[in-house]
Amino acid sequence: MNVMGMDATDLAEGLFRVLATGDPALAVDVVHEDFHNREAAVAPAACALPGPAGTLASGAWMRFAFSDLRFPVLAAARNDEQIWVRLRMQGRHTGAFVRYRDGALDQAIPPTGREIDFEQIHVLELRDGKVIGHEAVRDDITMLGQLGVFPPAPPTALRMVAWRVTGRASRAAAQVTAEAARAAASLGA
Repeated sequence: MNVMGMDATDLAEGLFRVLATGDPALAVDVVHEDFHNREAAVAPAACALPGPAGTLASGAWMRFAFSDLRFPVLAAARNDEQIWVRLRMQGRHTGAFVRYRDGALDQAIPPTGREIDFEQIHVLELRDGKVIGHEAVRDDITMLGQLGVFPPAPPTALRMVAWRVTGRASRAAAQVTAEAARAAASLGA
């Protein structure tokens, strides 16, 4: 597939560059207006918006938790309608990593300062020379282990409980929700 100067690999790499950088112009170039991210179920509501707005919100949510976020691609395979990308998610956990369930705060992992580096496989649906769908298989157990959450390291578990009891988890969730909404709205700016 080579539409508008970008082949499937370019589109996939572009999508992950948008997540790492928050580049709205690139989001418009690589993300279809009807884009749907199946993985947005654990993210702030703005991440489920269709099109580039949801992708920008997803990137803001991840960058809120992980500085120096990057996604080096290890391998890719494609056909006319999909590209499968194996990559690593890398960064440093410098902000709260907030996960949601049914739109509400589920878990907030306070910043640990630890590096993350784990594998993921993404399936991207392609249409009209852009990415229109996304789903992933991630090694979240490795990431949680790198953060000291699984198996639970006592200091990390205590910090997570303290964050919830003191309201810091709720404040972090509100802050990242606002950041994701601002990123989604950046297309109109």
